Amino acid sequence: VLWERISAGIIVTKGGGEQGGKGGGGYSQFTINYSSHPVPDERGVHVAGDIIELLATTTDNDLVICLISGGGSALLTSPAPGISLDDIQALTKALLGCGATINEVNTLRKHLSQVKGGQLARWAAPAQMATLILSDVIGDPLDVIASGPTVPDSSTFQDCWQILEMYQLTEGIPAKIREHLQAGLDDDIADTPKMGDPIFEKAHNIIVGNNLQAAQAAISQAQVEGFNTLLLTTSLQGEAKIIGQTMAAIAAQVVATGDPIPRPACIVAGGETTVTIRGQGLGGRNQELALGAVEGIAGLEDIIIIALATDGDDGPTDAAGAVVTGETLDRATLAGLNPIEFLSRNDAYNFFDPLGDLLKPGMTGTNVCDLTFIFAY
Repeated sequence: VLWERISAGIIVTKGGGEQGGKGGGGYSQFTINYSSHPVPDERGVHVAGDIIELLATTTDNDLVICLISGGGSALLTSPAPGISLDDIQALTKALLGCGATINEVNTLRKHLSQVKGGQLARWAAPAQMATLILSDVIGDPLDVIASGPTVPDSSTFQDCWQILEMYQLTEGIPAKIREHLQAGLDDDIADTPKMGDPIFEKAHNIIVGNNLQAAQAAISQAQVEGFNTLLLTTSLQGEAKIIGQTMAAIAAQVVATGDPIPRPACIVAGGETTVTIRGQGLGGRNQELALGAVEGIAGLEDIIIIALATDGDDGPTDAAGAVVTGETLDRATLAGLNPIEFLSRNDAYNFFDPLGDLLKPGMTGTNVCDLTFIFAY
């Protein structure tokens, strides 16, 4: 609709060795850039600098349209002064490996950045800013999605320190990060911009897609296919393998009693689990959730549990998730695969791969958390 009124644009998305350049999205005004997720890299720092430089040219006669989706925290990285990319990478890996929630991870990210936690809006002011948001966070908290670059931040430096203490990371983080957080605690540097800051007077934020919409769409399609349906929750969270055991218990209940809904049944749960990494295996939270369900549904007939990431990309793998049936344990045993051993080293990918039970749809072009399905047919 705007077409020729668009004077410039920058796109950053996840990519491996792809080359960016002009003409992103079919617009000659755009440049497209690739960056890394979930651990940021130098490309994300470079494109963040380009975006800051572009926004610094805006005036109060301009309109800035910003599209944000899950993954934005890693893709757009501009470390606070004195902090290096290596520091950010080390902290990110520590937080992802200790079982911290996305809310907790992003609280730290916001206080170590020049663009997160409402600070992108500061660069855009005094222009009008319209932000369209695809939410990958339970409950759609605007200041958590992609670390809330265009909204007031509700978290503080004190929250950051409490999170580090909770996960016993205060001594293990890079020294420059510890010094920066301490300066914030001592009020030597300003906190992230809060509600009432004038930089947000012309900033408008709109959720255009979320996990509830995805779950409801799944329910609607399942009904078309003839299933009795139940949307269990869109607030699923917790340790992935434990949630997998819970999903298996619900499936067993359907088989035994027809509760909470009778066959043919499709039960949908949305949200985002976490994994506490204790091994050196390969996988993601959805694959680990599926692996946690293997023993619980062993021997059950006509039962399938599917766990997937809506973006088609689960953890550092090319899989979106995995499929488990009542026959999976027997098939694994014949192949010499012990689910308990693979769980102990967080190696769900290498459990499901030989069985052909990984889901690999490729990148879907969206990101609205995860979905888990229980089918009893």
